[in-house]
Amino acid sequence: MSSGVKPRDAIEFAPMDDKSALLNQLRIDRSADSMPSGKGRIWLAAGGIAVLAAVALVWAWTRPSAVAVHIAVAQAIAGGTPAIAGSILDASGYVVARRQATVSSKITDKMVELDIEEGDHVNPGQIIAKLDDTNIRAALNQAGAQLDYAKAGLAETEVNLANAQRDFERQSSLVEQHFVSQSALDTARTTRDALRAQLETQKSNIQVSERTLNVAQRNLDDTIVRAPFGGVVTVKAAQPGEIVSPISAGGGFTRTGIGTIVDMDSLEIQVDVNENFINRVTPGQHVNAKLNAYPDWQIPAHVIAVIPTADRAKGTVTVRIALDQKDPRILPEMGVRVSFLEETSSNAEPRSAAGVSLPSDAVQASGATGVVFVVHGDTLERRAVRLGANTSAGATIVSGLNAGERVAVGDFGVLKDGARVRLQPGGP
Repeated sequence: MSSGVKPRDAIEFAPMDDKSALLNQLRIDRSADSMPSGKGRIWLAAGGIAVLAAVALVWAWTRPSAVAVHIAVAQAIAGGTPAIAGSILDASGYVVARRQATVSSKITDKMVELDIEEGDHVNPGQIIAKLDDTNIRAALNQAGAQLDYAKAGLAETEVNLANAQRDFERQSSLVEQHFVSQSALDTARTTRDALRAQLETQKSNIQVSERTLNVAQRNLDDTIVRAPFGGVVTVKAAQPGEIVSPISAGGGFTRTGIGTIVDMDSLEIQVDVNENFINRVTPGQHVNAKLNAYPDWQIPAHVIAVIPTADRAKGTVTVRIALDQKDPRILPEMGVRVSFLEETSSNAEPRSAAGVSLPSDAVQASGATGVVFVVHGDTLERRAVRLGANTSAGATIVSGLNAGERVAVGDFGVLKDGARVRLQPGGP
């Protein structure tokens, strides 16, 4: 029986020379897989693009955002200036008025008219209020009538005295001629002398009446309250219809003041300096003042005097400081911080002030030192600087910054070393 399969012993083997051919037949052909089809190439390209997009997204997400800033360029300070250095002592205090008054009436009466409001400017002697003058005017009229009555009595006495004088002279002539007795002459003399005494009394009564009238007139004048000096009304303490008095009375229902007037030209600064550092303060010393309400405004000032006494409880000495610049923004009781400036001898020759100037908002100041953020390309460099005296041009930097360097002006809360920045429109 025959079949298509040869027995194992009947398998034909290729000659030894065909071994290489047999090996080639057993090798796996990968040439078809090494060349992907067109559809595979598209998927491969799409995958690569997705990977690149993901990398770019991650980089953009983690990359720090740029801070918007303006640029200020450090300007060299040229020209001779007095040898004034930076601050040697800082202190805080308040703006006070050397001349202010709570105006009240001189008498106790009801106020019928008030002519002031807070913020009004008043002149010396200007009427600010009027009191009820009904009773006082009646007393004035009575005193005037009494004076007129005394004058009329004086005129009558003068007439009677003139008549008594003529009668006395007539009686004297008759006595010499022995027509009347001596007693008649004595009676005429007594009448004349009595009228003379009465005349002197009436003259005194007229003087008393005149004084009474004068007092009544003064009381009437006191019903009109006037400004003692020129200034600004800061407090209105009473209203028409209320009782006002120079003393406290009436169980709290009586006003002791009508209003408060402050002379704005008398404003100055008073600060308390620790007694351990009072040796750094001298009269006439230059001072830079900065109101808490306007922290970027430097006000030139100088020391008036050091009050020659210390506060035992606080360990401080009060210093009076004059404002060299008057401004309506300066108000009484405002908080202020002052910097006492070091000065050299008055015989020292002027010298050129070293350093550069920057706007005040470009420097983060802390006493005699500060911090600026220098711009290099689009990144920031945090740099410590030493500050000098502030001027009208801004902050003076003695060291740590060169002229021409660019400094970032922005929110110090977000500025930091190495941060990226972008220039806002309107910057240099």
